Amino acid sequence: MSIRKKLIAGNWKMNKTSADAVALVQEIVAEAGKQNDVDIVVAPPFTSLESVGKALEGSVIKLSAQNVHPEPSGAYTGEISVGMLRSLFANYVIVGHSERRIYFSETDAFINQKVLASLKGQLKPILCIGETLAEREGNQTLKVVQTQLEAGLDGVSKDLATSVVIAYEPVWAIGTGKVATTEQAQEVHAFIRSLLVKLFGEAVAQKVRILYGGSMKPSNAPELLAQKDIDGGLIGGASLESRSFVELIKAAAAAK
Repeated sequence: MSIRKKLIAGNWKMNKTSADAVALVQEIVAEAGKQNDVDIVVAPPFTSLESVGKALEGSVIKLSAQNVHPEPSGAYTGEISVGMLRSLFANYVIVGHSERRIYFSETDAFINQKVLASLKGQLKPILCIGETLAEREGNQTLKVVQTQLEAGLDGVSKDLATSVVIAYEPVWAIGTGKVATTEQAQEVHAFIRSLLVKLFGEAVAQKVRILYGGSMKPSNAPELLAQKDIDGGLIGGASLESRSFVELIKAAAAAK
């Protein structure tokens, strides 16, 4: 049995008004808000963080933001700081998502600043790493993953490393319906674990959770979650509907 508790995190991306978000999270709380087998995280848009946070009160489900700026305050129009997120009782934040890297040209160095700022402010970063289709077809997968992981974790102490969640997201499998085979996913997760061993030692590496973030849904979740180094999922589309999200939570509970 793994020493790592499974984690299912829902990334809602740019979806749901505040009212819609509360309605969704109320359904999730009703179905899974009291269970203790799986850690559950929801990441609504910034506009819904406060209302969703209130709707989560009394449940075991934790609140995440989808992004953060590394500076504590200042002239950064449109940005949100770690302190602002903590004031809303957010516990997690997604950093380095492929959409941020691609559409907003975020670099490994900038993402690393977010990781360090989040940890300093007691916010747990979900660090996303993964290759594009061109990189996979060019046999660059492990090189890309290693570069992004090592750069993203630069300066993270061994003591704080277990507060970081890694999410492996093959970019070519996000929202495309394509999914890495179970063997492909486990191979990369095992490689990430081996890199964590080199960075932080065996004991710490065995405590860090590595999520799969490439179109996980109820039909493929049991097989993926049964793998030795897959500790849960960073869920996109399937997190926008309570039934499918709860099914993923149940799949994770069954895979302990």
